[in-house]
Amino acid sequence: MAPPPATAAAAAAVRHHRPHLLLRRGGGLLPSPSGPATLPFASRGAAARIRLPPPRFSLSPVPKSLSAASSASHVPVRSLFTGIVEEVGRVRRLGPPLAPSGGGGGGGEAPGLDLEVETKDLLAGTQLGDSVAVDGTCLTVAAIDPAASTLTFGVAPETLRRTSLGERAPGDGVNLERALTPSSRMGGHFVQGHVDGTGEIAAFRPDGDSLWVTVRAPPEILRLLVPKGFVAVDGTSLTVVSVDDEGGWFDFMLVRYTQDNIVLPTKKVGDKVNLEADILGKYVEKLLAGRVEAMAKADS
Repeated sequence: MAPPPATAAAAAAVRHHRPHLLLRRGGGLLPSPSGPATLPFASRGAAARIRLPPPRFSLSPVPKSLSAASSASHVPVRSLFTGIVEEVGRVRRLGPPLAPSGGGGGGGEAPGLDLEVETKDLLAGTQLGDSVAVDGTCLTVAAIDPAASTLTFGVAPETLRRTSLGERAPGDGVNLERALTPSSRMGGHFVQGHVDGTGEIAAFRPDGDSLWVTVRAPPEILRLLVPKGFVAVDGTSLTVVSVDDEGGWFDFMLVRYTQDNIVLPTKKVGDKVNLEADILGKYVEKLLAGRVEAMAKADS
């Protein structure tokens, strides 16, 4: 039976999609694991195994109350990005709002911060209220200063808790991408700008003019990553090469062009990066979890 036209079109789009980064070729490039902390370096062996953890939530019905972590990962999609960085901006200021609105969060909640970013290319066509991904975090433009070439964003306390933006300092580079328009080219993958959590750079390894990067990540993010799948690292659409759930890391390769146009290569081992797993993996996990739960209830 032939698939519906819409399904066939979607499948064709996936088959013909060409990631903007090189994939690993040839023989295996992972080390034979010697323990839970094994990381990839010069010598590599068989591909890492992917283990699926037990389901953690169901599909239907939707519970009346959700935990903070669960609700934060299911924010409605208001803006969409591709993970293709338009420009590397520079942090001008990160601190309390210069003109407090007086609203506040109440209840002793820590206030948010203003993030002022210098940009050359994003001022044209950007308006107040527009969405911009700053190191992969969807933020709203709160102020525009053409004379100073800056955009200012309000960063809420929850955003500071879930991302690495609170660690930025004046002079730091940040990846910038404006939200998609109906006429935009889709060069990367669907990125919401809803950061799932942070990872830590574990290793850099040159390979010709390319650069291997290994990132440690928490289990709740690693379980959504698959080899040759997508991940957004500081808002950059990247192709995952290997995933090691036991070792707690994944890696990818940056070609020369990408290295020259994003912030990541300027960071150091131990620095944090914002991570957003592919939304498709989240939906598949939830669908499968709901099916498993339904089958378990039917058998009981």
